[in-house]
Amino acid sequence: MSYGLIATLIVLVIVIGAITTKKCEAFLIAGSMAGALVLWKGEFLTKWVETLEGVISAEAYVILICGLFGSLVALLTASKGSFGFTKIVTKLCNSERKTLLTTFVLGILIFVDDYLNVLSIGTAMKGSYDKKKVPREALAYILDSTGAPVCVLIPFSSWAAYFGAIFLQQECVQNLADGSLLKTYMMAIPYCVYPIVALLIVFLFCMGWFPKLGGMKKAYRRVAETGKTYSDISRKYNVASEYGEEEGRSVWYFVVPLAVLVGIAVVTGDLVVAAIIAILVCMVLYLAGKIMNFSEFWETFVKGFADMLPIIILLISALTFQSIASEMQMTEFFVSLCQPFMSGAIFPMIAFIIVGLLAFMIANAWGVCTLVAPVLLPLGASVGADTVLVMAAILSGCAFGNHACFYCDTTVLASHGAGLDNLEHAGSQLPYVLIGAAVSIVGFLVLGFIR
Repeated sequence: MSYGLIATLIVLVIVIGAITTKKCEAFLIAGSMAGALVLWKGEFLTKWVETLEGVISAEAYVILICGLFGSLVALLTASKGSFGFTKIVTKLCNSERKTLLTTFVLGILIFVDDYLNVLSIGTAMKGSYDKKKVPREALAYILDSTGAPVCVLIPFSSWAAYFGAIFLQQECVQNLADGSLLKTYMMAIPYCVYPIVALLIVFLFCMGWFPKLGGMKKAYRRVAETGKTYSDISRKYNVASEYGEEEGRSVWYFVVPLAVLVGIAVVTGDLVVAAIIAILVCMVLYLAGKIMNFSEFWETFVKGFADMLPIIILLISALTFQSIASEMQMTEFFVSLCQPFMSGAIFPMIAFIIVGLLAFMIANAWGVCTLVAPVLLPLGASVGADTVLVMAAILSGCAFGNHACFYCDTTVLASHGAGLDNLEHAGSQLPYVLIGAAVSIVGFLVLGFIR
């Protein structure tokens, strides 16, 4: 018996609840339990636990990837090697353009995790912006625009590990690259229109070839008239460390583990092996360099792994709901309902718009992906849409929502990293984000017809 309509209604409740409370995990768990109750009646709790255990067993590889990436990011951050790297290149910042471009390049190079990206670069670059009289709004914008977009485009990131795992749950994706998470994800990268456009706009902005708009224009006018690189509203975020510079260590503490991570991942195609070897390299370097003892190393490792627990919970709860929704034949129901009205050519554009709006409202790009991928990918396949384009549209929509939402975690962290009030940052970058979204809509429409 099909319970597709009930499953679809449960999804709507999950989406509304996630938007209202920003607690996606809780509603996914509750939704999976409700679905189990419909399916198995009095045995629902036993069957739900069996499904949960099956998901954890099947996804042990991805759970390890998420946890180990958290540990690696924590170790790289604690080493302060990224600040040493930044300290070297900031010597080149003898003009506004070079200061902006340096931030842009660092944002691309520090690609492992968007949190590591925005916090390390922001802390290290604030002094240069103040000395060159460049508004902090520009720093926050570049940080935010090279956070999630870069992590989407680089396959050796926490985003790639998570989103790749979600995509591989769908039957229409599993045959694309022999079930390889890394290869499957890499197929979508060239078509991720929003991240590519967002980075292009930032580059043009850094070069001075893109106009100053809205709040950014006001920020530049403020600096010209008062010399203040941040407003009085943001002064409270800078009183303790005004013009302070973060102490950095050798750049090799940062560069070597990252190089090992990428190199091993490329050679083996196994992100778990790559992450473990990179962490062991960190241990050897940091203990030998006496920047931490073994107890400190272990505590940082454990804390980093623990910091990924919310993401792991989200992943497990999402996949548990997906498994139960599949039993309820939700996808089949949704496909039969929407198929007559859908065109394969325009579907990637529609997918980008839907995902972008949901990611903006929920402020949880990873949670949105887990909700929409089981519906949009099979639906796209049923109407003849290119599966790789649909994956790229989902990734692009998540990156847009993550970038545009003023209460999203990376937006908040970019503001914090730049020492700026969050609403000032979100408002000053919004015109650039909306332009990127408009170009992406047109881009996916064109790609849908020509690919």
